[in-house]
Amino acid sequence: MVIDRLACERELSAKGLTPLAGLDEAGRGPLAGPVVAAAVIFPLGWLQGEFPAELRDLNDSKQLSETQREHYFTWLTSRSEVSYAIAQADAGLIDRINVLQATHHAMNEALAQLTPPPAHVLVDGLRVKSLRWAQTPLVKGDARSYSIAAASVLAKVTRDRLMREFDREFPGYGFAEHKGYGTPQHLAALARLGPCPIHRRSFAPLKVTQPELGLQPSP
Repeated sequence: MVIDRLACERELSAKGLTPLAGLDEAGRGPLAGPVVAAAVIFPLGWLQGEFPAELRDLNDSKQLSETQREHYFTWLTSRSEVSYAIAQADAGLIDRINVLQATHHAMNEALAQLTPPPAHVLVDGLRVKSLRWAQTPLVKGDARSYSIAAASVLAKVTRDRLMREFDREFPGYGFAEHKGYGTPQHLAALARLGPCPIHRRSFAPLKVTQPELGLQPSP
């Protein structure tokens, strides 16, 4: 079945709800690192029949290879007609207010940075009660909407790049490979090294691990 990934955008734009932003996040589940949110506004002409052929295969970031995600990230962020913004909530904030609220905080921050500001937002998943913009939630929206898929790619690539940087700063955990998720490799490193500053202390099994072992960032 062919999915029309502009159906929601066309319906909302026909009602005058533009600029229209797609919104998504990456990194709610890992044991370490930030949650990242991204928001994207496509030009109105793209939604009304002039959509670039280069984006026809754009999809949920989880359905794309790393090479594809990097390609789309570069393409989207290099187009002056595409408005986008990216925000993050670090592990400290996640531990203070919980990961769901931290995710919503990052979403609001990303939307607040958009120029022009959106009149309406397409949100992946369920309604975000704390969102400060009018919204239309779309379950599995990153596979059903090009706008959300673009936000999904920007959030995922940004977070993956951050985790590769953290891998150099805090060696031994394998952040570049597992991106902070609770893989056997990561759990074994935690048992051996204890948590580092980017670990989420409110997440199991970190709630019951040993205190931080005074690890220092690598030079």
